Amino acid sequence: MRLSVKAPAKINLSLDVLHKRPDGYHEVEMIMTTIDLADRIELTDLSEDTIKILSHNRFVPDDGRNLAYQAAQLLKDRLNIRKGVAISIDKVIPVAAGLAGGSSDAAATLKGLNQLWDLGLSLDELADLGAEIGSDVSFCVYGGTALATGRGEKIEHLPAPPNCWVILAKPTIGVSTADVYKNLNVQNIKHPDTAAMISALNRGSYSDICSNLGNVLESVTLDLYPEVAQIKDQMERFGADAVLMSGSGPTVYGLVQYESRLHRIYNGLRGFCDQVFAVRMLGE
Repeated sequence: MRLSVKAPAKINLSLDVLHKRPDGYHEVEMIMTTIDLADRIELTDLSEDTIKILSHNRFVPDDGRNLAYQAAQLLKDRLNIRKGVAISIDKVIPVAAGLAGGSSDAAATLKGLNQLWDLGLSLDELADLGAEIGSDVSFCVYGGTALATGRGEKIEHLPAPPNCWVILAKPTIGVSTADVYKNLNVQNIKHPDTAAMISALNRGSYSDICSNLGNVLESVTLDLYPEVAQIKDQMERFGADAVLMSGSGPTVYGLVQYESRLHRIYNGLRGFCDQVFAVRMLGE
């Protein structure tokens, strides 16, 4: 039996770090929303008791480092499942980009195997399992738009943003999330107004969403990687309504309400960056 599942990327509308916790994680307050840029996960039952990862992307690990592999292994271990699965990952979301591609693959694998293996787990149960794999997996299980707190595993659903275009540009560099957090001075950061962003979403105000975008990791990544700062400057110069880095980077995104401006920004960025995407909000 075979099953195909979509694994959409996310962007951060707001990302705040409150303090470092005794367990070594950071206490965060993030507002995330899904966008129409997605990997495709295909799950195929195997007769032998094994997990196989298949991908044409050389940056996708095919072993226990892969979060989709970890998701399948967790289900097998927790529910004592003695069958195997081949997980084919058609990678569209850039790797290590701040867009939760790996986390979304894991979430899609959890949801797909729940169906393929007829496990009968609820979304809440799958999200709890996802929290054991990575901080963004719980959000990716639900999708839509949400406030994520704790280390990212506590999810409170929010209204979707008004529909608009999202232009993403990822430079050809990798960013170490650990290095970004290590260089973050929690005592000396300008916190985004999470409450104002929630209010903007509740009112469906595109202009207020644009004016309240914020990410405390952005200044750290811009200092460490000047290429990211250059892309952000170009996106603003080409006329995006609002521009922000997603996650720990290096992907920068711009919100654009009108399609007439979209092509100019997209074509302008192609001169600076190989990986440029123009997609719609999903958000639901």
